[in-house]
Amino acid sequence: MSEKIKVIDEELIHTQLEAGWSKSKEEVLAVVAKAKEGRGIEPEEAAALLQTEDPELIEEIFQEARRVKLKIYGKRLVLFAPLYLSNDCVNNCQYCGFRRDNPLISRKRLTPEEIREQVKELENLGHKRLLLECGESPLSDIAFVEEAIATVYATKNGTGEIRRVNVNIAATTIDHYRRLKAAKIGTYQLFQETYHRATYEALHDGPKRDYERQILAHDRAQEAGLDDIGLGVLFGLYDYKFEVMGLLYHARHLEKRFGVGPHTISVPRWRPAAGVDFEPPYLVSDESFKKLVAILRLAVPYTGMIISTRESVEMRTEAFSLGISQTSAGSRTSPGAYGQNGGGQGMAQSEQFQIADHRPPDEVIRSICELGYLPSFCTACYRRGRTGKEFMDMAKPGDIQGLCAPNAILTFKEYLLDYAPPETRRAGEKSLRCHIGELPAGSLREETERRLHRIENGTRDLYF
Repeated sequence: MSEKIKVIDEELIHTQLEAGWSKSKEEVLAVVAKAKEGRGIEPEEAAALLQTEDPELIEEIFQEARRVKLKIYGKRLVLFAPLYLSNDCVNNCQYCGFRRDNPLISRKRLTPEEIREQVKELENLGHKRLLLECGESPLSDIAFVEEAIATVYATKNGTGEIRRVNVNIAATTIDHYRRLKAAKIGTYQLFQETYHRATYEALHDGPKRDYERQILAHDRAQEAGLDDIGLGVLFGLYDYKFEVMGLLYHARHLEKRFGVGPHTISVPRWRPAAGVDFEPPYLVSDESFKKLVAILRLAVPYTGMIISTRESVEMRTEAFSLGISQTSAGSRTSPGAYGQNGGGQGMAQSEQFQIADHRPPDEVIRSICELGYLPSFCTACYRRGRTGKEFMDMAKPGDIQGLCAPNAILTFKEYLLDYAPPETRRAGEKSLRCHIGELPAGSLREETERRLHRIENGTRDLYF
């Protein structure tokens, strides 16, 4: 398969980026006007936006990104948390705290009982969806991951339960992806790290050094029936403009080959970690980061966009308005780090990377409310079978928002009743009243209000 399929044409990307420099103001505005339709733009059109340095044009890009995000996903922001199962790894990626030769890291692999305890801690914070992560290692084989998924789904804590488990593990085989599908995962997420082949091969040592294995992993996942997949790069390893183009061509490749583009795109910037002596050669400024987020939103409007706690409070706040639709909260990036024992000695030496937003989930949620957004713990699409093409058929015209808003309202009500401290509950109830009022008058709003009353009376897990 690797000889027959070419996802990235580096020469074409460089050519289109070079051509982007020569685009006139009128041509750039024409691309922005096309993006207003919410149907996406072509990579060569994105190249013109990426090369734009005019502050007025960049503000136009920002404004349209805000409008497109509201058109497709509305005001809701889906919350999740990562759960690291193991930091043992056979790879020696230069930028990663889990790298094989890191002399400082304390290696740990969670037992089933430790996984249960970590899940309970996360459920006590109100989380309903997790992203499972681990290094590539014989100690973290597919059987270990399957057992971990089953353990997560089976762990209940009062009204707490995890309703969707997404997975970020190393590129693997079609058979293993079939096993992940059978384990009922939500999204399979894997980052290319960098689409620039020479940079990729220079930064990786171990099985992950195989560029084709990595870039065609999503093809194998699709062939195995996993139709919700997530893309991403680690911004800072190579020129961010090339990386954005790589993401767009990767999304286009999946759309053309399988009829389904990526369910999510993540936009992490490199962060330091203990024992990692690495200086990213292409640091992305805050202004460039905001621009790339906005351009991705315009280019692939149907795709959920994820920001993590790698980013500061201030940057996350700005990015929410430019196209982000999913965000982690209260994250820890080492195995066993949640709960009272999670901050003990050695945890800082077990991290994959240092986080920048240290706020607990309730503080993040309160801030989201104050910004006018709607916190969501919704997992309805996955559980209703609205995945892959069925999801995209609703997301592309913006129809998915008709389900996102009421489902977000219902799950947020659960959170406020079961987990929110008083200050967050007050802010949340005020926010809920506003968002209920924004639902279209008629049967949908009426049914949402009926279900809210049922939740107040003790019913849980209601969704459209």
